[in-house]
Amino acid sequence: MHAKPPPSPFNRPRWTELDARAALAALERSGKSVRQFAAEHGLDPQRLWSWRRRVAGGDRTTFQELIVRPSVAAAARGSDAFEVVLGSGIVVRVPSTFDGPALVRLLEALAQARAC
Repeated sequence: MHAKPPPSPFNRPRWTELDARAALAALERSGKSVRQFAAEHGLDPQRLWSWRRRVAGGDRTTFQELIVRPSVAAAARGSDAFEVVLGSGIVVRVPSTFDGPALVRLLEALAQARAC
């Protein structure tokens, strides 16, 4: 007689830190993107991103210096575009027609890539 395997942490409405670590380890082993892994397991990708941040960084708010300046090329054209210079030296040139939420996602991804 075989023992019944423990329930998958993927099916629980709320995860403990151990559940989250197990799911994140499975994600890493899969070699798949967060979106692909989440879709295959019926998860919201944000749940994985949120737990990844919590586990990696203690889920605390941090502040980082950010310099925003007019883009030299855009200023020459009279445009409202600007540049965001991150502490890492990465320069993000943002057109005047930028999508705010998309810019936030880009900056979060750049910060996460730097943390890895």
